[in-house]
Amino acid sequence: MNAIEALTKRVSAGPLTEPAPDDAALHQILAAAARAPDHGRLRPWRFVIIRGPARERFGELLARCLHKRMPEIQPAQLEREKMKPMRAPLIIAVCAKIHREAHIPEIEQVLSAGAAAQNIMLATYALGYGCAWKTGDAAYDPEVKTALGLAPDDAIVGFLYLGTNAKPLPAPAPVNMQDHVAEWSRVAEPALSQ
Repeated sequence: MNAIEALTKRVSAGPLTEPAPDDAALHQILAAAARAPDHGRLRPWRFVIIRGPARERFGELLARCLHKRMPEIQPAQLEREKMKPMRAPLIIAVCAKIHREAHIPEIEQVLSAGAAAQNIMLATYALGYGCAWKTGDAAYDPEVKTALGLAPDDAIVGFLYLGTNAKPLPAPAPVNMQDHVAEWSRVAEPALSQ
């Protein structure tokens, strides 16, 4: 699959099942992530792989943190939170480890991690697997961040769920580019102060 095809045909996955990308495919996927634009060459991205029995432990962490944030939550909602990591055989938590001493603004470091996440999605699609990008309140929870080896003010840009598509993907929805593109042609002259 060529790059333009991957860029224009990729859609987020629906239900995912085994097999997940094997170690060789995962290496290719992460190598693509590491080619994300990166102002200052800080390489702020971190990729935390969650698979196998670790998904169950991660689900327990998510449920525990949700219960701390919302003590009155119903048991059924806690169980749903606990089961989220079981939606796919492999999860990559894409994170931005912020370099505060650098002159590169924090937003640019987070955007670099976001670009790395997009590269993961494209590489996963190009290799014939499915991928879905999820966040939710857990992505902003300090305890979840600590459990993933981050500082509370680092960023989780997404939990990417990877696996084999359980059913065929729909065709990408058409986008009317006229709604999203404008051509800028001149600057208004600033008023001169007198």
